[in-house]
Amino acid sequence: MRQLTRLVRYVIPYWWQFILSVVLMAGVGLLDAFRVLLVGPILDRVLNPASGANDIKLFTVPGSHHIIYLQRFVPAHLQNSAWSIVAYAFVASTILKGICDYAGTYLVNFAGFGMITDLRNHLYESVLRRSAAFFQKHTTGTLISTIVNDIERVQFAMSSVLSEFLQQFFTFLFTAALAVVLGKSLAWLLLLFVPVILYSAGKIGRKVRHTTRTGQDKLADIQNILHEAITGNRIVKAFGMESWEITRFRKAAHKLFSANLRSVAAAALSSPIMDIFGAIAIALLLLVGRNEIAHHVMSPGMFVAFIVAVFKLYDPVRKFALFNNNFQQAMGASSEIFKFMDGEDEVKEKPGAKALAKFACNIIFENATFSYRANGEDSRDILRGINLEVRAGEILAVVGSSGAGKSTLVHLIPRFFDVTAGKLLLDGNDVREVSIASLRAQIGIVTQDTVLFNDTVRNNIAYGQPSIPQKNVEAAARAALAHDFIMEFPEGYDTVIGERGLRLSGGERQRLAIARALLKNAPILILDEATSALDTESETLVQSALHNLMSGRTVVVIAHRLSTVRRADRIVVIEDGTISDMGTHDELMKKFGTYRRLYDLQFVEAEPQKTEA
Repeated sequence: MRQLTRLVRYVIPYWWQFILSVVLMAGVGLLDAFRVLLVGPILDRVLNPASGANDIKLFTVPGSHHIIYLQRFVPAHLQNSAWSIVAYAFVASTILKGICDYAGTYLVNFAGFGMITDLRNHLYESVLRRSAAFFQKHTTGTLISTIVNDIERVQFAMSSVLSEFLQQFFTFLFTAALAVVLGKSLAWLLLLFVPVILYSAGKIGRKVRHTTRTGQDKLADIQNILHEAITGNRIVKAFGMESWEITRFRKAAHKLFSANLRSVAAAALSSPIMDIFGAIAIALLLLVGRNEIAHHVMSPGMFVAFIVAVFKLYDPVRKFALFNNNFQQAMGASSEIFKFMDGEDEVKEKPGAKALAKFACNIIFENATFSYRANGEDSRDILRGINLEVRAGEILAVVGSSGAGKSTLVHLIPRFFDVTAGKLLLDGNDVREVSIASLRAQIGIVTQDTVLFNDTVRNNIAYGQPSIPQKNVEAAARAALAHDFIMEFPEGYDTVIGERGLRLSGGERQRLAIARALLKNAPILILDEATSALDTESETLVQSALHNLMSGRTVVVIAHRLSTVRRADRIVVIEDGTISDMGTHDELMKKFGTYRRLYDLQFVEAEPQKTEA
């Protein structure tokens, strides 16, 4: 019920379209019932010309002796015969029903698609604003499945299904009233079936909701496999793992197949059950109705109209079971949507957080500790008791063996994660006390895994600054030594570089990332230097571009190359989550400690050979 209430809230911005659609669908139901009511006059008067055209009775108002005649709905000049009266009423009601049906369907879909667009936007915004820890916990396929497939389930229920539901609901409502008016005591026989129908529909609906959620989870597994296999296609081919990936996909597809069959098996019960109850009800009504006609309680035309009304009731009742299944599927899908939207984030912006002034003095780690919080498991400290000051304008190199905590340390600065103990201060301000936007505006990042988008070269360099002048973009590209190769492209800066920049070489991708950081012109630079995969010429160009980028900035760099280490003002050695040593290259080399060992093992760039004069 809570999920349904939350979904309904998204309809509020489209309240007038929704209310008007409800009124129009009520008109559809009323006119549908009116057409059923015409069955009696057709049989009793139109097909019996001798009966004349006077006083064609529709029904008697319940609780009174007031009779409603068909003539009151037909212009006087068309009341020449029973045929003209009934024909006009039938055609006019059908035209009006069609207009109401079209307008009502359009408006309810307008409201439905509008609310789903808002829900999708809110979900995407909620996911995108989550911390890095959130994306470590949830796979890409699961997130895509929720944003695309789960939303699609809700969209179908709240647009197409809701439209038909409203139409069938009002058809049922007015036709049921008609059946009561025409059938009187006969109509109450139908109430005997209501409890059984409601019980079976509820039980089937709960089963459908559970099986639908299982099916959506299995679909997310398939999307995970697809994402991994497609993005890692070169590794798959290099290791000859196509057959293994195909087998893995087929197993996941078979699990989805089984889950979908269980959902269909549950949902398919609805229609046969409604058919059986409907057949029993009609058989009983025929048995009782023949006595009513024999005793002249009802005319044959009125009894046939009553039976037609009962048949018309059967169709909405049968569809209500299907609608319930669709709504239950939407509820199952919405549970995952709201789970992501309601999740508590580990990195939160304090209400009323102040904007951080331009960086000027220092970055201080004050007894900082960080650990990943695992659900139901003991947390493990990645960093412990870090005390470190990075002064403005300083180049600080961070070195250490794999898994020592280097990346975690630098990722604390832009608040991708928050320290679990201690403090991180920028110019004396605890980063948790300032707005995230103002903090990250001060920081430029060039990651080891270069991230580019399937867009033009210009838009990748000017990411986040779409209105910046072209001359600024070109100046950043020149400083990053990227302008020359960009101009060799057929469309220059307007060239689309493909997904993740796969149309470019490794060195070209890194130089575009450097140009992007240069254009941002942030006073703090976080650099995860990665040139080991490049050839000598590309590496030289990237190193020159990095030198331009680092000039005049406060730089924290995870160093992989000796040239970067030597350029640093200080070097911090991280070992097992703590700072084991600190100093310049020459100072640390003299200590024959961890740095010297890492230098001999990791920094493969040879020192220039000293030659004797």
